[in-house]
Amino acid sequence: MKKTILLFALLIGLLGNAQNQNTETAKNIFVKGNALFLPLGMLNAGAEFQLKERITLQADVFISPWKSFMGKYAQVYMMGFDGRYYFDEAFKHWYVGANISAARFIIQKFNYWGDGISQFTPESPIYNSKDLYQDGFAVILGATVGYQFQLSDRWNMDLYLGAGSSQGFYKGYHKELGIRYDDDGRRWDKSGEWIPYRGGIMIGYKL
Repeated sequence: MKKTILLFALLIGLLGNAQNQNTETAKNIFVKGNALFLPLGMLNAGAEFQLKERITLQADVFISPWKSFMGKYAQVYMMGFDGRYYFDEAFKHWYVGANISAARFIIQKFNYWGDGISQFTPESPIYNSKDLYQDGFAVILGATVGYQFQLSDRWNMDLYLGAGSSQGFYKGYHKELGIRYDDDGRRWDKSGEWIPYRGGIMIGYKL
């Protein structure tokens, strides 16, 4: 987590320094949709605003409405903000960014997908891992790297990937029994993980 915060601070510093070097504000805006997730019935859309010659701010949402996806709980509602610095000019070629996101989820974490023994404490009941899921929220700090292709005067393609530290707060439940498997007197279970959490192929249209 400390390394992620340091990286996040360095990227913010880079963005701030670049902004001070150019005071002329542009007004280009691209609205975007992620072509990678649409075939899966998931929505990832946003808008990228140009602030300076090489600096943009992107706001986006991700919605996975699946109560069951291939037998797994997969409801995720996420909103994030990306401050981006382009090495060439805004909306063209390589960029790096700092991201902050918040998510609400009802999911089955990947380490619960298969058959296996799960016991929260030595005194807790023993369950099959695939019968358990997590209901909660998370705050995520991370970094983004990407590359934008200019397809035409108004169309762009944005290939990007983001990773960072997710701090999650959730309650764990049994699918069939409806009871908590992590109930040892605490209100919330907590977990901190380094994960890839953003990415895809955004198709953008210039307004």
